[in-house]
Amino acid sequence: MQTEKELTLLGKKSEYKQSYSPEVLECFTNPHPENDYWVYFNCPEFTSLCPITGQPDFATIHIRYLPGIKMVESKSLKLYLFSFRNHGAFHEDCVNIIMKDLIALMSPKYIEIEGIFTPRGGISIYPFCNYGEPETKYEEIANYRLLNHSLNK
Repeated sequence: MQTEKELTLLGKKSEYKQSYSPEVLECFTNPHPENDYWVYFNCPEFTSLCPITGQPDFATIHIRYLPGIKMVESKSLKLYLFSFRNHGAFHEDCVNIIMKDLIALMSPKYIEIEGIFTPRGGISIYPFCNYGEPETKYEEIANYRLLNHSLNK
């Protein structure tokens, strides 16, 4: 099976990286590239560090995408997100880095990343970023979702 040849982490003991590690991300061939469908990841245990104070920040990261030819493998995504644990970056930077790394990995038709960071100093920050394949209906979807984004909380 082609998918098994593409993946190296699945079914093996996890090695957790102690620093930001986009190289752990793996993808596999989408079995239904002709279909538009959502893939949604809910990552409720995301942690990173404030780049100024070094204090930990905690968040739930929502990743939603419409796959193209490639899809991200979930175990590699878990290890990748864990690699932010000792990485110093502001909340807004984290979601944009995640999005850009996933775009570079799999070239999705559409992707959006949302961070629901827990309050620190009495303020919660909920950054959102998205991307749609240029000059396609997916770019239009990205523009619409960005302009109409709401957490509905």
